[in-house]
Amino acid sequence: MRPGRRNLITDVPGLLVGNAEDAGLRSGVTVLTAERPFVAAVQVMGGSPGTRETDLLAPDRMVERVDALFLSGGSAFGLDAGTGVMAALREAGRGFPVGPVRVPIVPGAILFDLLNGGDKDWRDSPYPALGRAAFLAAADVFALGTAGAGFGTMTGNLKGGLGSASCTLPSGVTVGALVAVNALGSATVGEGPQFWAAPFEEGAEFGGLGPAPAIPQDAPLPRKRLGEATTIAIVATDAALTKAQAQRMAVAAHDGMARALVPSHTPLDGDLVFAAATGARPLADPTTEGFQIGHAAATCLARAIARAVFLARPMPGDLQPCWASRFG
Repeated sequence: MRPGRRNLITDVPGLLVGNAEDAGLRSGVTVLTAERPFVAAVQVMGGSPGTRETDLLAPDRMVERVDALFLSGGSAFGLDAGTGVMAALREAGRGFPVGPVRVPIVPGAILFDLLNGGDKDWRDSPYPALGRAAFLAAADVFALGTAGAGFGTMTGNLKGGLGSASCTLPSGVTVGALVAVNALGSATVGEGPQFWAAPFEEGAEFGGLGPAPAIPQDAPLPRKRLGEATTIAIVATDAALTKAQAQRMAVAAHDGMARALVPSHTPLDGDLVFAAATGARPLADPTTEGFQIGHAAATCLARAIARAVFLARPMPGDLQPCWASRFG
């Protein structure tokens, strides 16, 4: 496997990602969309999730494809971002046809960034406007680190951020990951700069420091409270997958989260992975290629998580140091 040209989830042909953020709010939204509706699924493994429209992603539900997926800050308030995305899609004539009406299908998930020092004293929710702006900004190149849904995120010891990575399989199938890291756990080993995801690093995409010389085995204590942590992600491919196959890709991708964040999937996190499949490449060997796609999704997600923390940048009022300030 090798990284795609941009090393972004948008190396999957047809996918676009847009970010919008509010510096005063210290929060933001990230939207993934495509040139046409795509198959989507979800797997939730954290104990404190916050979601919108995820029930319809189950393999036995009627709607087969979605128009966009969103990741948002703001805790439950951030679910309003979907309203802004839907409004922009409706203006573009997109959505599930119901007679003369089109209903955009926009599942999403949120993370908790309400205690990060930003101004949260709003009268009207800012998230519909942020969702709309993120959709309208969608492109094949987008910012990482302190951007979009990762703008105000934190981890157990360092600032979080928005990350992405991609790879191409020997079959030509492309797999990518997009993640907003707001974990209870840590992406780095102990008090040092090395990343848990180091064994999967491509080149020096998050510093090229290699693994830590010794891995601590202490029992961790939670550094956040119930509902304050969550890592939310999307993994995507151009392979032709059913909803059930896409869900298996999301299940496998959670392994990448566990490789890159220690601990992960705790009762205090809302860890969740969406899967998206554009269907451009039929599978010649569904068993072998399905196995490889799952492995690639996990590897890309682990790399994307490390990149999110590595690329975070300092801002006035930060409650945590960013990796670059502490180790760079």
